[in-house]
Amino acid sequence: MAEDTRLIHAGAGDQPLVKTVSPPIQKGSTVLLPNAAALYDDDHFITYGRQGLAAHDALRAGLCELENAKGVCLYPSGVAAISGALLAVLKAGDEILVVDNTYKPTRRFCDHVLKRFGVSTRYYDPRLSPEELVGGASDATRLILLESPGSLSFEMQDMAAIARLARARGILTMADNTWGSGLIYKPLDHGIDLSVQALTKYVGGHSDVFMGSAAARDPALVKALEDGVLHLGWAVAPEDAYQMLRGLRTLAVRMARHGESGLKVAAWLRDQPQVLQVLHPALPGCPDHELWARDYTGACGLFGFLLKPASEAAVAAFLDALEIFGLGFSWGGFESLAISCDEQLKTRKFLRTYPGPLMRLHVGLEDPADLTADLAKGFAALDAAA
Repeated sequence: MAEDTRLIHAGAGDQPLVKTVSPPIQKGSTVLLPNAAALYDDDHFITYGRQGLAAHDALRAGLCELENAKGVCLYPSGVAAISGALLAVLKAGDEILVVDNTYKPTRRFCDHVLKRFGVSTRYYDPRLSPEELVGGASDATRLILLESPGSLSFEMQDMAAIARLARARGILTMADNTWGSGLIYKPLDHGIDLSVQALTKYVGGHSDVFMGSAAARDPALVKALEDGVLHLGWAVAPEDAYQMLRGLRTLAVRMARHGESGLKVAAWLRDQPQVLQVLHPALPGCPDHELWARDYTGACGLFGFLLKPASEAAVAAFLDALEIFGLGFSWGGFESLAISCDEQLKTRKFLRTYPGPLMRLHVGLEDPADLTADLAKGFAALDAAA
């Protein structure tokens, strides 16, 4: 053979790979099949390297263990997992009920994309009882989308009761379980049909890779998710799947630190004169603590708190004085973050009146004493600007 042919095919033999503790990163858009019969055997072989390479399969297997699922699909971001799972099970004429405190990009997808394809969305108050919620579903209701604790305001729902009542009416349930990460809360164990999370956050854990997942137990739903990935062309890079698998290995130890440190900071905040109320379900005395204690095995580092009445300038002074807490909207990584929330609440249908500014913290892996000292600087700046 000519030299250019030899160079192209050099090193492409079938020699076995040595075994390492993690799977190999296979890079390739082309998958070579073993024989002619396999070319069109869609039940056993993949034709492109979008989802079924070694790192992909290892991550999906690990997530199945995490979620106690029969199947897991991967998506290039958390919001892609939400939108992909919804598109996999909805059709024109369907209605979905979405909790009003849902993740903002979820609301955007429902309002701007599903609407164009004939799927209607009704938002419901997170404080509705399971009986009121499911009883208010229409004949067109196909799915109830839950998020507990809810974004920014941290209301919790009795997802087990909602799932039980919805199933009796033939309505699917889907939970955005990013707060619970599949570790401290397992939606499928509580009767939820579809468990979705932004792996970008706690599973990744290092704020450097995007991915989402959707998990199910019902084989028909698993097939619907897989078909949705195939039909819409979703893909995650093998390098990203490898990084997510690496994060999954240390999820339990990181979550324990996030949860412990978050509770320490939350308890400290509750004693500060500038704070009106802490919104952390895992903190005794906070709203919905009993529901958290019944269903969750731990906590993460994300929670909210209400300041006593303060001006926008004073809130800005508080945030700007922080040095360890970064100002950023994501969460779930090793770093601590802080934001003000009032601006985001304006898009909600069921507006709640808070007596003071609503703030959100993500407590990372730093020493809690350093974090409370940083917050103390913020409160001093807030007082000075009052």
